[in-house]
Amino acid sequence: MKMTRIALAIAATAVVSTPALATNGDSLIGLGAHSRAMGGTGAAMFMGSENALTNPGLLGKSKGTEFAIGGTLFKPAVKDKSTTAGATSPTSANDTNIIPEVSLSTRLDKNLTFGLGIFGSAGMGVDYQDDNKLFNAYSNLQLMKFAPTLAYNTSKFGIGFAPVLQYGALDINYKNTSGTVGNGMSSDLGMGFNLGGYFDLAKNLTLGLSYQSAIDMKYKNQITTASKGFALTGFTDHLEQPAELKAGVAYGMGNYTITADAKQIAWGSAKGYKDFNWKDQNVFALGMKYAGQGYWLGAGANYGDDPIKKLNDSSYSNQAVNMFNNVFFPGIVTTHVTFGGGYKLTKNMALDGSVVYAPEVNKTINTGFISKTTATGTTQKTTHSQIGYTVSLRMNF
Repeated sequence: MKMTRIALAIAATAVVSTPALATNGDSLIGLGAHSRAMGGTGAAMFMGSENALTNPGLLGKSKGTEFAIGGTLFKPAVKDKSTTAGATSPTSANDTNIIPEVSLSTRLDKNLTFGLGIFGSAGMGVDYQDDNKLFNAYSNLQLMKFAPTLAYNTSKFGIGFAPVLQYGALDINYKNTSGTVGNGMSSDLGMGFNLGGYFDLAKNLTLGLSYQSAIDMKYKNQITTASKGFALTGFTDHLEQPAELKAGVAYGMGNYTITADAKQIAWGSAKGYKDFNWKDQNVFALGMKYAGQGYWLGAGANYGDDPIKKLNDSSYSNQAVNMFNNVFFPGIVTTHVTFGGGYKLTKNMALDGSVVYAPEVNKTINTGFISKTTATGTTQKTTHSQIGYTVSLRMNF
């Protein structure tokens, strides 16, 4: 199909996108302008071809063919403050990122729909290369997914399955007294799957459930090299993107639709993340949409508890792990406020947009042993807030 070839061409350039210091841990709260405008919901509400990125079963509600292309301008603001003598309060230079999204759905017959999602799904990174008090720290994680989807539907329910090919790239480097620690960027390909379904309890009431499998990735000489630089042992180069289980409900009332999702992200059992004491994360999201004549408006909220738990700081190794989390991978934001809308430009083309704002949060850890002062004499505080702007162009045929 012509649109599929276009999507594949876009994917070839999308993998060079920069990382996002993303939201629920290191994962975006939602994929697509509709979802992000409505608090990251999407497990039970049909939002067009972008459901290929959220709940593949909902593609069973598609009609005809839809192609959407868009992206997110993501601007995290991450700042560090240390009580080490002579330390400055630098802001991470990694403050502007582009995250692409492409989706396609086309109905094959009465019961089958084909879909395709190509999207940047997660990532994180900081850049303190100009500050030697923060070890000139630099980190960069990028994740892109390619997910062809097949959905089956009847008049009351639908189910969809998508094999997922994930490309990942990771770079961790810094400087210590021995010099530069790091080996440049390493990349890997991993395989997983998405499975989702929905059931219409009534004309205006839909329940949805989706599961995203874990995808194991191995980044050669990244985590092992970085950990050895701080005399840490027992780490591997595996960094597994965790499994996610999501359930949702969507209820329509005339021109209004209300959505609610609950999601669990299994950081606590994911290789690599569990070694750094990440824990399973519970995420709750609400959204509301008003559909007018040729336009829509949406708003929502999303909350996910901080998955990065501090280890007891009574030992050097525990302080070093806490420091790695707080400096290199500070995915600590918890609350998001969202809004957006769309406008039909022509009979077959619409423009959608959303804004996601995460208020400032902070976390302070003890780094006394690392700075070779005392166990309680030195602290390091990371402050983090975010704003993201998503734009998508939808074409229907």
